[in-house]
Amino acid sequence: MDTENTLLNAVVGAIASAVLSFTGISPLLGGAVAGYLNGDDGLRVGAFSGAIASIPIVGLLLLVLVVFPLLGFFAFPAEIGIAAGGIFLLGAIAVLGGVAYTVVLSALGGLLGVYVKDEL
Repeated sequence: MDTENTLLNAVVGAIASAVLSFTGISPLLGGAVAGYLNGDDGLRVGAFSGAIASIPIVGLLLLVLVVFPLLGFFAFPAEIGIAAGGIFLLGAIAVLGGVAYTVVLSALGGLLGVYVKDEL
C-alpha cells in the first residue's frame, strides 16, 4: 500500500495509534506506520497522524471540562469558584500536554518510518 495520499496515510497511522494504545508508545508506532506508508516527508505525515489521533481525547476532555459543568453535573458552591477555575486551568494544561505528547511522538515516528523504508 505505497501511496502518496497523505491524508489516507495519516488516518491509517492514527488508527494504528488507537489500536496499539495499550503500549506506552502508540503515537510513535502510529507515526511510524504513517511515515512508512507515505515514503517521504515523514515528519509532516507523522504529526498529522498524531493530530488526528488526538481528536477523540480532546473531544472527551472538552465534554468533561466544559459541557458537563454547564449542565450542572459538577456543581461547585460559589465560595470555591476560584478553585473550580484552577481545576479547569490544570485540566486544560493537561489536555494541551497530552496533545503535544501525541503530536511530537507521532512526528518522530514518521521520521523513523521513512528511515526504515529507505533502509529496506
